[in-house]
Amino acid sequence: MRLNDSHKARLLFLALAAFLSAQYISASAGGELRWGGDSEGGEPYVFPSPRNPREIVGFEVDLAGLLGRELDRRAVFVQNQWDGLVAGLERGNYDIVLNGLEVTEDRRRRVNFSIPYYATYNQISVRAGTDSINSIADLKGRTVGVLQNTPAQRLLEGEPGTKVRAYPGQINAYDDLANGRLDAVVMDWPIAIYCHKHYPGLKFVGRPSDLVQYAAAVRKEDTQLLGQLNDALRKLIASGELRRIYEKWGIWNSETEKLFSGDGASQAALEDYQESATRRLTLRERLGQYISYLPVLLVQGAPMTLTISTLAMALAVGLGLVLALMNLYGPRPLAWMARAYIEVMRGTPLLIQLYLIFYGLPNAGIRLSPLLAAVAGLGLNYAAYEAENYRAGIQAIPRGQMEAALSLGMTRAQALRHIILPQSLRLVIPPVTNDFIALFKDSSIVSVITMVELTKVYGQLASSNYDYIGIGILTAGIYFLLGLPFIKLARWAENHFAFDKRVPAPARRRWLGVGAKPAMD
Repeated sequence: MRLNDSHKARLLFLALAAFLSAQYISASAGGELRWGGDSEGGEPYVFPSPRNPREIVGFEVDLAGLLGRELDRRAVFVQNQWDGLVAGLERGNYDIVLNGLEVTEDRRRRVNFSIPYYATYNQISVRAGTDSINSIADLKGRTVGVLQNTPAQRLLEGEPGTKVRAYPGQINAYDDLANGRLDAVVMDWPIAIYCHKHYPGLKFVGRPSDLVQYAAAVRKEDTQLLGQLNDALRKLIASGELRRIYEKWGIWNSETEKLFSGDGASQAALEDYQESATRRLTLRERLGQYISYLPVLLVQGAPMTLTISTLAMALAVGLGLVLALMNLYGPRPLAWMARAYIEVMRGTPLLIQLYLIFYGLPNAGIRLSPLLAAVAGLGLNYAAYEAENYRAGIQAIPRGQMEAALSLGMTRAQALRHIILPQSLRLVIPPVTNDFIALFKDSSIVSVITMVELTKVYGQLASSNYDYIGIGILTAGIYFLLGLPFIKLARWAENHFAFDKRVPAPARRRWLGVGAKPAMD
C-alpha cells in the first residue's frame, strides 16, 4: 500500500508525539537533582574542560552523576557564586550543594550535611627559595593568602601576628604568591596540587594540618533527601566507585582512605588535565583556542548581558522620569519620598542592593528569579541617576515657557507633556546614553546572584585555562562591539533631535557614517 503525503505527515506527527511523550514520562518519572556549585572555583572540583569549554567537568561533576543515578534523578548543575552557595540553597535555587563545601559548625546551624564524601587537609605553599616557613607557626608576621569563608581563613585569623589576605578565587592567591606579593598560600590539598602544575616556582612545605571534610548540604527541612543521599554515598563507598573517581582525578589520599576503601585505578583525568592545561601552545594554537571560545562567550554570555542591560535600562528610564516629576511637581510628601529614594539609591553600593533583593527579600516572602532580581537591582539603582538627569533637563527649560503655556489656557500637565518634556528629553540624551553604557558594563556584577553573563563566562574560562590576559582582551572586545550599535544610535538621536540644525544634512550623514545624499534643507 502506497502512502500519500497526508498519511505520511500524520504518521510523522504520531511518531513525534510518541517520542515526546516517552521523553516526558522518562523525565517526570525520575525528576531532576539540581546541585549548586561554582564552575569558576576551579579544578579539580567543577570547571570548564580545557579541551571543550562548553563542557563542565570535575570530580564533583562525576559524583553528582552517580548520586543522580542512585536516586533515579537526572543531575542538573546550577551555577552559583561559591560564597553564596548556602544562601542559594536556603533560597531554593537547587536541591543540594556539592562543591568542596567544608563541614563547619556555623554551617551546621543553617543546613544539614550528608556523611562526608571526601577528607583532606590544608596545604602550605611557598616560593621555591623559601626555607624559613615549614609550619603554620612559622607564618607569624607573614602575609598569607587563603580562600574566603574557608576553615583555612579561620585557622590563620586565630594565629596572632599572621596577616591574612582572603581571595574570592584560588588562582589570584597563587598568582600573588608567585609574584612576591604573598609569603605563603594555605588552601585545600586538591586545589594546591592542581595549581602547582601551573606555578613551577612554588613548593609544598609543612605537614598536614587540621582535617577538612567535604559533604553535601541540604535544607533543614529536606530530611528525606538527606537520608537518600546518605544511602547513596554509602553504596558508592562500598562499591569502590567513589574511590575510583578520586583516583581518576589524582586526589585519593590517606585521609579519605580512613573514610572508606576500594579498588585502585589510574589517574586518567589528572594526566589528561595536565596534558591539555599545562602544555605550551604555539601562537597558531593559541589563536585557534581563542576562536573556539567565541561561541561560548557569544552564545552563553552575550545574550544574557544584552537582555539584562536592555530591560534594566527600560525600567530605569521609566521610573527615573516618574521620580523626577514627583520631585519637581508632586505634593511635598511625594517630593520628599522621591528625593529620599534618589539619595539612598545613589549613596549605597549596587552590590549590596543586589544582595538585599536576591537574598533578603525571600525573608519577607518575595522570591525573584535571578533574571528578575538582576533587572530590578540594576533598574532601580540607575533610576535614581536618570531622575537627576531629567531634573536637570527640565530645569534647563526657561521658566517663561511654562508661564506662557499656562497663560494660553493649558493645564500644568498639558504644558509638561507638550512643551517642557519634549525639549528636556532632547537635552538629556547624552547623559542617558552614557548611563546606559555604564549600566551595560555594570551588568557584570549580577554574577554574584547566580546569573551567568559575559563576565562570569570569562571568569570560568580564564580560571580553568590560567589565561586572564588573552581571554580578557577577547571579552573586552565583545563588550565593545556589543555596545557600539548603542553608541551609534545615541549619536544619531542627538543629531536628529538637536535644536541646532544648521549643520548641513550631508555633513551630518557623513559624520554618522550612513552615506551622503543631496541636501533637502
